[in-house]
Amino acid sequence: MGRWRIAVLVTAAIAISYLDRQTLPVAVNAIAKDIPLTNQQFSTLQSAFLFSYALMYAGGGKLTDALGTRRGFTVIMIFWSLACASHALAFSFAMLVLSRFLLGIGEGGGFPAATRAVAEWFPTDERATAMGIINAGTAVGAVIAPPLIAVIITFLSWRWIFVITGALGLMWTGWWRLSYFSPEKNSKISGESGGELAANLRWMDLFRIREVWGMVAAKFLSDAAWYFYLFWLPKYLYDARGFDIKAVGAFAWIPYAAAGIGCLVGGWFSSCLVRREFSLSAARKLALGLSASVMPLVILVPHVAVPWAIVIFSVAYFGQQSWSTLVMVLPTDLLPRRVVGSVAGLVGFGGAMGGIVFGQLVGYLLDHGIGYKVVLTLAGMFHVVAFVIILVAIPLFQPADIERRLTYQGAR
Repeated sequence: MGRWRIAVLVTAAIAISYLDRQTLPVAVNAIAKDIPLTNQQFSTLQSAFLFSYALMYAGGGKLTDALGTRRGFTVIMIFWSLACASHALAFSFAMLVLSRFLLGIGEGGGFPAATRAVAEWFPTDERATAMGIINAGTAVGAVIAPPLIAVIITFLSWRWIFVITGALGLMWTGWWRLSYFSPEKNSKISGESGGELAANLRWMDLFRIREVWGMVAAKFLSDAAWYFYLFWLPKYLYDARGFDIKAVGAFAWIPYAAAGIGCLVGGWFSSCLVRREFSLSAARKLALGLSASVMPLVILVPHVAVPWAIVIFSVAYFGQQSWSTLVMVLPTDLLPRRVVGSVAGLVGFGGAMGGIVFGQLVGYLLDHGIGYKVVLTLAGMFHVVAFVIILVAIPLFQPADIERRLTYQGAR
């Protein structure tokens, strides 16, 4: 199977992931008719998802390093699909919290498995492009969610949303089992060894590497903004701009489409620089810096009319997902493959924790009369600070030196 077909296969999984996690935010008004929700409770639902997502992002990296990409992704997808479907059984706020928590456990392993697949199948000069294609799956899922959910709610109960999206994940699992095999295998045989296990390395050993800390801290800040955009955009349109479900279905997909273009452009631009013989460090940092530079525009959103607000959100989503693509490929650039899944998991853990902290702050601020102006001002600055952290923590790309330090840590 060609490596670009592998990218498409993994992209479909990430699309389903983002479709699943967008179900509740887009359908929140319909759900609230049966299960009333305050802003703080809405934040709690997202935090329940992100808390388990953060833990499993780290654990999912270890899982895929241990089981191998094929078996690991199979387990992960089955679990999160069933967790998504479980929302249909919720009749109280507590049951919704439990379903969101279970969904986070399952989805937390998705991106570490995707990162490991990229490390297995793609050379250095193609990884950013491949990760861009895969990360574009986030936009595909998020673009599909608003109109799909609007149609389902028009004809069926909101509970069917979760049944249908959960079924899509189980269908993908069958496709994955039939299609994905490790590149080291010359014949299609079942099973996959754990391969290059980082048996002597603990998470604490990884945390002693400065570059790992830098990626985790940068992801903490940038994903704080991203999860706010992801989970709160529909609610912002409902609450601050007076949209109904049909209007959200008609317009909320536009920023997510821009996000998908950002994934592709960010990865392509960085890979293009590498092919033009820029150093890997310069290629990644130039693309990251340009991506971060557009993010402060969201500060203007409360001061403009709805069409311009959608345009600004679209630019911000473009920049965020260009940024995200490049941050996710950094572990494959800097670290040996035997720990890529684990480090990608820790980086994602940092991002999810950022989403929890900022999401809870947003819910508190909105319920206490502090509006979206302050929230959007904070969100608009996070990527700029994150970029400064990247520059300080990773002044040079020195994978040989990092491997030497990891070897030393594992031998201790």
